[in-house]
Amino acid sequence: MKGFAMLGIGKTGWIEKEKPVCGPLDAICRPIVLAPCTSDIHTVWEGALGDRHDMILGHEAVAQVVEVGSCVKDFKPGDKVMVPAITPDWNSIEAQGGYPMHSGGMLAGWKFSNFKDGVFGELFHVNDADGNLAILPEGIDPVAACMLSDMVPTGFHGVELADISFGDSVAVIGIGPVGLMSVAAAALRGASTIYAVGSRPNCVKLAKEYGATDIINYKEGDIAEQIMAKTSGKGVDRVIIAGGNNDTFTQAITILKPGGKIGNVNYLGEGDYIKIPRIQWGCGMGHKEIVGGLMPGGRLRMEKLVSLLSTNRLDPGKLVTHRFDGFDKIEEALLLMKEKPKELIKPVVVIHW
Repeated sequence: MKGFAMLGIGKTGWIEKEKPVCGPLDAICRPIVLAPCTSDIHTVWEGALGDRHDMILGHEAVAQVVEVGSCVKDFKPGDKVMVPAITPDWNSIEAQGGYPMHSGGMLAGWKFSNFKDGVFGELFHVNDADGNLAILPEGIDPVAACMLSDMVPTGFHGVELADISFGDSVAVIGIGPVGLMSVAAAALRGASTIYAVGSRPNCVKLAKEYGATDIINYKEGDIAEQIMAKTSGKGVDRVIIAGGNNDTFTQAITILKPGGKIGNVNYLGEGDYIKIPRIQWGCGMGHKEIVGGLMPGGRLRMEKLVSLLSTNRLDPGKLVTHRFDGFDKIEEALLLMKEKPKELIKPVVVIHW
C-alpha cells in the first residue's frame, strides 16, 4: 500500500509498505477524511520524538472499517467510524489506574506516527477496536467529526486539567485549533471571563464566537502585563496553555492566582527545560499548580464529544479553513500546516475512493 511518511528528521515522502495485519482485537481501516496536525510538524522538522525512518504520518481521521479481528464485537466492515488520535490498550495496568494515555509507558497511548504507522496510508491499523473506534452517527459531517480525533479532545482536556468551575476567570494562551476548543470548553464549563491570547484575525473572530470575552494580543505588549492590568493585579483563576513555547510557563505562572491551576496541552517540541519564575511561583509555596497531560483517547470520549455535535452544543467544523480533495493531496496539506499562512486554522483532506 501507499503512504505519506517521515523518512528521517526533516524529510518526508511517499513510500510503499506492506498492508497492516489485523489481530483478533483489532481493525483495519481506510481513511475518508484526514487532517494534518502541528504535532506532525514537531515530529518531522523538530525531531521532537527522535528520529523515525519510513514511518507513515498522521493521527487524525474519520474512516471506514475494512476488516475486523475475530474477537471484535461492535464493529464490522463497512462501518464509518471516528478514530481518536490516542488509542490506548484498555486492558493495561495504566488504563486501570486511570491513565490510559500512558498505557505501556509514558505517552505510549499515542501510537499513530509515534510508535507505529499513522493514518496517512491507504489502510491503517487500529488496536483494541472495540475500545478505540466510535461509530460516526448519521447526519454528522465527517469533516467536522475529524476534529474530534485530536483538536476537540485535546482542547477540552486542557479545561479538565485546569479544573475550571462556574464563574472562574480563565486565560487561554494560544488560540490555534486546540486553544479555540479550550475556549469553547471553558465556556461550556461555565467560566465567566475568558481571556484568549492570540493575534490572527480569523482566530480572534472564532474565539469570540466560541465564548472568549477578552482578546489579548501578544503583539501589543507582554501578555502577563496586559492580563494583570485587566484584572487589577489579581490575575486569573485558571490558565490553559495551548500554544507558545517553553518560556510561556513564565507568563502563565505570573498571571495565575494563588490556589490556581495551569492545564498544559501544548506539545513542547524543543529544549530541555521549562522555566518557572521563583518569585511569581511564591518561592515554591504559592499553591500554583501545573498539570500537563495527553488527552485520554478511546471510544467513550469520542461518543460523548460527538453528542455535543448532535445536540448543536459545539461546531468544530468552524476550525476548518482549507479543504483538499484526494489522497494524493496529503503532502500539500501537511506542508501548508508547516508554512502556517496567517489565514490557516485547520486543513483537511477528503478522500473519495
